[in-house]
Amino acid sequence: MAEGRISSEAVNTPPHHGSSPGTAPAAGRRSAGPAAVPLLLLFAALAAADIAGVAAGWPALEWVAKPLLAPVLALHLWRRTGTRHTPVLAGLVLAAAGDVALLLPGTAAFATGLAFFLGAQLCWISAFLRAGAVGHLRPRRLVCATHLVVWAGAVAALAPALGPALGCAVALYALALLTMALTARVLGPRALWGGLVFVASDSLVGLGAAGLDFPGRSVLVMLTYASALTLLATAFTPRLPAARPA
Repeated sequence: MAEGRISSEAVNTPPHHGSSPGTAPAAGRRSAGPAAVPLLLLFAALAAADIAGVAAGWPALEWVAKPLLAPVLALHLWRRTGTRHTPVLAGLVLAAAGDVALLLPGTAAFATGLAFFLGAQLCWISAFLRAGAVGHLRPRRLVCATHLVVWAGAVAALAPALGPALGCAVALYALALLTMALTARVLGPRALWGGLVFVASDSLVGLGAAGLDFPGRSVLVMLTYASALTLLATAFTPRLPAARPA
């Protein structure tokens, strides 16, 4: 979740900001095209611009770059797989809406962004469930219990600083976030790391929302957020074909 700005009434210090993959073309899918790599390069350029905007305190640059991050990845995924992974595409659209909401100041904007990202997490969870996450996790009860303990500890640590209303909203979102990270394991290391990095990114957002800021936190939020989006989206795409020698 890209970081937002909460009004001083809500916190002490307002944060600054922000089925398995297929292998061949089929119905409802698109084959890999020459624009696949350029789209990822465009995403990298936008992410770099947004991180620069956060680091330099240039909101105008953030407004130009951040709303395009998730849509560019959605376009990349659609070009590679068509409508095969509709829940993932829907999650990226909701993430884009959340990014826009979190560019606005105030508690209401933060809550709206949180709601959009909650929807995104639920979409991605549904995609991982379709890929067989329940069967994958059934024998891994210790892993599931560890995620639950992490959720309870994080909620307990942040709740006093967030207050009852925002604390409950963050607790609900955190539960969905950790569930997404847990179910992402079904698609292998890339999705697994995508989920974990997303948890790290949003944990940094939570620290800012609770007024626990430190130098460079906002830059780390965007760096980890962009990395997590890339890992999760590309986990659903087939590998690009290797270049043939001339």
